[in-house]
Amino acid sequence: MIWAKVASLLLFLGVALGAFGAHALKDKLSPYAIDIFKTGVLYHMIHALGLFAVSWASTQSQNPKIFWSGLLLTIGITLFSGSLYLLAMTGAKAFGAITPLGGLCFLAGWALLFLSI
Repeated sequence: MIWAKVASLLLFLGVALGAFGAHALKDKLSPYAIDIFKTGVLYHMIHALGLFAVSWASTQSQNPKIFWSGLLLTIGITLFSGSLYLLAMTGAKAFGAITPLGGLCFLAGWALLFLSI
């Protein structure tokens, strides 16, 4: 049940951030920065939806890999999408160095989900 709640919250935030980027930032950021922000929203939404798969899997099995899968997807959203949001809004290239860590969390989360089913 916890993963359905986390997924719902993250999807809410993804929609809110997507609307913020489309309306509040469109005249403040370059097209390149908007593209970076949109990539963050896309990966945020895809992986938040993925948490519903984790939620379902957790009802089918008590395998601890399922919990870790959900945790890694959540951390991945925070690191990957969060760093892209910050990069787009600040232009600070250092945030781009965090993005691949989020990508690794995504990969590990999906791999654990695969191994747990």
